[in-house]
Formats: sequence, C-alpha cells, structure tokens
Amino acid sequence: MNRFIETIKNIFSIEELRTRILNTLLFITVFRLGTHIVLPGVNPDRLNLRPQGLLGLLDAFVGGAFSKASIFALGIMPYISASIAIQLLTLALPYFQKMQKEGESGRKKLNQITRVLTILVTAVQAVTYIQTTIPVEAMMIDRTLFTIASVFLLTAGTIFCMWLGERITDKGIGNGISMIIMIGIVSRFPGAIIGEAQTRGTSQIFIFFIEMVALYFVIMGAVLLTQAVRRIPIQYAKQVVGNKVVGGQRQYLPLKLNAAGVMPIIFAQALMFIPGFMFGLGAEKSETVANIANVFGDYTSWQYNLLFAFLIIVFTFFYTAISVNPTQISDDMKRSGGFIPGVKPGIATSEYIGTVLDHITLPGAIMLAMVAILPSFASKLGMTTAFAAFFGGTSLLIMVGVVLDTLQQIESYLLMRRYEGLMKSGRVKGRTTDAVTV
Repeated sequence: MNRFIETIKNIFSIEELRTRILNTLLFITVFRLGTHIVLPGVNPDRLNLRPQGLLGLLDAFVGGAFSKASIFALGIMPYISASIAIQLLTLALPYFQKMQKEGESGRKKLNQITRVLTILVTAVQAVTYIQTTIPVEAMMIDRTLFTIASVFLLTAGTIFCMWLGERITDKGIGNGISMIIMIGIVSRFPGAIIGEAQTRGTSQIFIFFIEMVALYFVIMGAVLLTQAVRRIPIQYAKQVVGNKVVGGQRQYLPLKLNAAGVMPIIFAQALMFIPGFMFGLGAEKSETVANIANVFGDYTSWQYNLLFAFLIIVFTFFYTAISVNPTQISDDMKRSGGFIPGVKPGIATSEYIGTVLDHITLPGAIMLAMVAILPSFASKLGMTTAFAAFFGGTSLLIMVGVVLDTLQQIESYLLMRRYEGLMKSGRVKGRTTDAVTV
C-alpha cells in the first residue's frame, strides 16, 4: 500500500504528466455530460429504447447515449467506420497507397479525407437512426423538422467526439478515440455489478463471489491474449560511420498473438444479423424457417456461437493479412541492415515471417473466438445480460487494451524521470526496450 501511494505521488510530481492526466479527466467529463443531453424535440419518457445485438454493442460503446437519444447517440463509431474504409482503400487503390507513402503530408491528406468521409457516414447513419429507432410518439415537434435538425445535431455531436478524441491524444494520455470508447463501456460496469448483486440477493452471495472471481480470471486471460507476442531475433550488421563502429546489436521483431485486435469480433457481429434477417423474411411461410430464424436470433444458442466463432477465426486471418505485411517488414529490415539469423534477406525473410505469423494467428484466433462467446455461456449460467457482457467480447478486449496502453504511457513518463515503474519489475509487461517495431 505504501508503494502504491508513493507511485501516485511520483505520478503527480511530474508536471507534464499531471497536466495530461487532468486534461484527460476534463475531456472525459465533457463527453459523459454530453451523453445525457437529449436531442431537442424528444420526450425521454416515451423513448423506452432497448437496443439488442449490434445496436446494443453500439449503445455500450457510447455509454448508453444511443438508447437515450442523446446528441452523442452515434458517438465516435462513424469515425471508426470511415477510418477502416480508408485503411482498406490504402490496400486496394494505388492512389491511396502513394498518399500513405508520402510521409507526414500524405498522412494529413488521409486524415482530411477520413474526416470528410466521417461527416457523410454520420449523416447517413443519423437519418437511419431517426427513422428506425426513435418512435414517432416520442417526437414533440413535426417529424420532418425534427429529422433535419437532429441530423445536423448528431453529425455535430460525432464531430465534437472526434475533436475530443484528438485533444485527448494531443493533450492527454493515450489514444483519445479508444479512450472515449472505453469510458462509454466502463460507465456501465458499476450498474452491471449492482444489478447482478441485486439479482443474486443475500441468499446467493457465495455465487456472486464466485462470479467476481471468475471475472477476474477472464480479465487476466484477456490481458494475456492482448500482450502475448512472438519475438523474432533480428541481427544488425556492423557499419563504420566516421571513426565509430555502429550496429551489431541484436533486437527483436515482436509479432502479436492477436494482431487483429477486436476488429474480427466487430466484423463477425455485423454479419451475424444476416442469417436471422434472411430466414426471418420467410418465417411466416414455414415453421422450420421460423425456428431457424429464432435460433440465429438467440445469441446463446450453440448454432449461433459456432457460426460466430468460425467467422471470428476467418476474419482474424483476413485482418491480420491486411494489417501485417511480411514483405514490407522484410524490405525495411534489409534497408536498415538487419537480418534474421539463419534466414537469407529478401524473399526468404518475408516467407519466414509469414510462416511464423500463420502459426501464431491460429491459436490467437481460437482464443479470440473463445473470449467472444464467453458472454453467452455466462448468460446461460443465469447472469444478467449487462453483467455477462463484461465476461468477454469486444467490451472486455477494448477495456483491457486501453487500460494497458494508458499504464504504459504513464510508466514511460515515470521511467524517463528515473522513477520506479508501476510494476515491481519496473516495467509493464509487453513494453521492452529491446523490441523494435517495424
């Protein structure tokens, strides 16, 4: 306890770090206040929105703003969608590939294109949100006028969230976009615990204790999945620069066990609506088709989870393939005078990295699929839906990833000022000075 207090004192004794932490808390407070501001012309008492599935996931990301018809109802998700679209275009179109290789000026152009695309995506999603989600009886003004005004407000709300995320990145700690999503998820965690405790009551207090212990181990498993890397040794040739001999040291190329992050789960969840929707169209004509639609509409059914896990594994390989380029890594190593001991530079190095990546992606994909389907098992065991959602899936991985990234940011400030780190070893696991990111 004394060491923890001493670490807190060290953190706030660094002026720059203290300022960044306070700025982050200020921006987060502004975001949380915005999630409670209802769109003008909406009667909150008549909303009664309970989004399920992908909409429920979106509601979790924005801290309940979606179900409250807030000005931040769409949150930062349109920006995420636009960023993913631009990232895919840089892999498919030479124009965007050239722009990406132009350095800082190219990145500024891509960011500007992403912002413009965000506005377009937000406007389309805002119209869909108003037309399909907000009931007519909750609108207190003319529907056409309400739609026009709300589209502008929702678009402005998303742009403001995007601005807050950029300010957190520049003036605060960590990735601001991820921080905003994480705060939206964490804001529902206390309510989920209280709801589960009330459901269990005093007669099942021991079961509630077991659930909390199980949640702890699930979180530790998510930490392992997020931090696990396969380190490939890289040797740098000695070079004579002036009167000095540089190079010759050994470093490591860290390949993450789960290089795709949470994107496979998000993609898979988006596609899991298709079977239920398609079979639902013919549910009135056939009882068998109706039963199939019900099966794929129930996220706790084994058929749903089997297909869900399969899609996650497929998308993990797909997203890893487009996000990690062994050929580019090999070329960068060759230009910097690095090589993998026992492997020829060039094509052989690229094939070796690709083989290692394939070998570690399969167990990583399986573990990711297991984490994704854990909430359905938790629901089957009698936990409330809100509490079971924290036993895995996108919410848990985002929380773990952002918290670890924030801890690493804080630790880097402590170590630069020669303070002891957050861990007994003086270093957050996964942050190594001998690892080189290519």
